[in-house]
Amino acid sequence: MGEAPVAELEAVLGGGSWDVGTSFEGAPQPSVPVRLGRNICYVVLAVLFNEEDHVLLVQEAKAECRGQWYLPAGRMEPGEGIVAAMRREVKEETGLECEALTLLALEERAPAWIRFAFLARPTGGTLKTLDAADADSLQATWWAGDPRALPLRAPDILPLLELAARYRRSPPHPPALPQDLPCAHLCLRLLIAFTNPAGDLWVLLGTAGTPHLPLVVCGTSPGEPRGGGLRLPVLRLLRDCLAQDPRPGPLGLLGLQHHAGGGDGVCFNLVLSIPAGSAGGAPPELRCPSLRWCQVAEEGLKGHILRRLRTAVPIRS
Repeated sequence: MGEAPVAELEAVLGGGSWDVGTSFEGAPQPSVPVRLGRNICYVVLAVLFNEEDHVLLVQEAKAECRGQWYLPAGRMEPGEGIVAAMRREVKEETGLECEALTLLALEERAPAWIRFAFLARPTGGTLKTLDAADADSLQATWWAGDPRALPLRAPDILPLLELAARYRRSPPHPPALPQDLPCAHLCLRLLIAFTNPAGDLWVLLGTAGTPHLPLVVCGTSPGEPRGGGLRLPVLRLLRDCLAQDPRPGPLGLLGLQHHAGGGDGVCFNLVLSIPAGSAGGAPPELRCPSLRWCQVAEEGLKGHILRRLRTAVPIRS
């Protein structure tokens, strides 16, 4: 079935980057580039602990939630890097400097609102007090108790705190941080794997030009169905190219690519599996000539793919 693009696979599996190019599989095709404040919203959020395992919380200053507590978070600004945006929000709201350790989760509400939740560690600064209250926050504190004892702005931070505590005990995935590579559009690079009961492994490849992991673009127009999020273009591609209903497993994030000042596009490197189902020992039949299955026989690469199917950053909708 041909050779696998080993260099690309190893880069993506390791949380690295790979050139996006201009060729995309399936529909829709790229139209206008994504622009923050126009057709996309990126939000950054950080979970930080001190040496006593107290979590950093912020008391909100905004009129609609004044006095309530939350994790440091805010919107990314045009021309800003994702990690730089997280560090700026932490500094503005808490007074502390920090270093990003890993993405904990990628959260999305349709393709036009995406939140990058980081685990970070403090590296300096002075904790903000009420004397320094401003439009960004009233104050910050290292909270030792159960956050549910506080008036929270929203309970959606509680699962993130659980993810952070779990990661600190036993990391469920390797550290994942944005890689500096430009991308004009919001798109997905897909590592789609099929394994049979005998343990054989195939990955789906695009055939236009050099064999490559398929790339699909996410629509961000108001006409895009809400709630489909990043999964919608994946399902669209699979339903167009597979002869049977694919019913893929959950999406996992291996890494992402973005360049500050190089546009607001992001390429998410995702991994997912296709269950064996009625296909038995062979991968599902393809009805799209622009895609083909490639069997991975090399044991090291095969093992790496199988591990990353279980150890990817979760995507929450």
